[in-house]
Amino acid sequence: MAAEIVNPRSDSDSTDDGEPFDPAFALHRGGKMAVQATVPVRDKDDLSLAYTPGVAKVCSAIAEKPELVHEYTWKSQVVAVVTDGSAVLGLGDIGPEASLPVMEGKAILFKQFGGVDAVPIALDCRDADDIVETVVRMAPSFGGVNLEDISAPRCFEIERKLQERLDIPVFHDDQHGTAVVTLAALRNAAQITGRTLGQLKAVISGAGAAGVAIARILIEAGIGDVVVCDRKGVVSADREDLTDVKRELSGFTNKAGITGSLESALEGADVFIGVSGGTVPESAVATMAKDSLIFAMANPNPEIHPDVAHKYAAVVATGRSDFPNQINNVLAFPGIFAGALQVRASRITEGMKLAAAEALAAVVADELSAEKVIPSPFDERVAPAVTAAVAAAARAEGVARR
Repeated sequence: MAAEIVNPRSDSDSTDDGEPFDPAFALHRGGKMAVQATVPVRDKDDLSLAYTPGVAKVCSAIAEKPELVHEYTWKSQVVAVVTDGSAVLGLGDIGPEASLPVMEGKAILFKQFGGVDAVPIALDCRDADDIVETVVRMAPSFGGVNLEDISAPRCFEIERKLQERLDIPVFHDDQHGTAVVTLAALRNAAQITGRTLGQLKAVISGAGAAGVAIARILIEAGIGDVVVCDRKGVVSADREDLTDVKRELSGFTNKAGITGSLESALEGADVFIGVSGGTVPESAVATMAKDSLIFAMANPNPEIHPDVAHKYAAVVATGRSDFPNQINNVLAFPGIFAGALQVRASRITEGMKLAAAEALAAVVADELSAEKVIPSPFDERVAPAVTAAVAAAARAEGVARR
């Protein structure tokens, strides 16, 4: 049944109680998704096949040969979208119930852009081990797990422990989805300015989930150097206040040994990547290298407003849809999961992420301009390209099971 029939929109200018009409509330009334059968139940014959006694044959077959669960249930086509509501979008720690509209939204994006069914699951627990144990117990129902909006540094521990205990893909989209799309856009932006990744020095503002993942994937892709900054300045090995994650980060970034503030790190830098919020002074932006690349991705307010960024940068990207070059995770996660599920991958590897970024960049390779270094989420070429690349990479890396 069409969504417009299930949840019709209203064109009224006001609600029944006289309050001004708000289309966001109107669209969300009753939720944004529903479960729909894929087989008919029109009569007793249909019922006997879809349920008892016919279902018993399938259950017995799966009990004897567990891998048949992928063939005769929805397991290999469905992802759990799991959160604890501790780091939701730009809203922060709003709790599991308030996170549900976002998780529903994520689920419908999986379906719309990747053809993947997804179920939003908001957990009322915060302890990392409790979350891990809960997801492990639910895992038999799902072909993959998308972790969403879980605060750092717990998100790193939760993802790592789930990857160790489960044989299905586990992917924290706030980290890796952002990283994949950023790398794809940066590859194309560098090409526009006649450079390679290896010639670039990047400064990342933000050492949370996204910042750490972006740093990792840029290093894997061969960037010249990456300097990561948190609220206290450059993440460097000489600091004594680093978390375990940041200390590890300091070991493979900042080859030049820079210390000090974000502003000092930007001097001579080729790339700025913002995933932290806050505002970077224009005076610091002006010290960046010629033909700099500025990806100011905080929402709703970019760290460097595009009007300022365009004074100094050859390419500007944001996280907003009302400016060119939106770094949007929806370009990555639907195709990544679709590819992983297609080949029944046991996990999502670094090679699969790099393949996704390369495929995404290639979609607009023949159309590159300063205002088009990344495709639109509505470009129908995106999901098939990413899906195929991820499936091929999974086979090449030996994690595909079909």
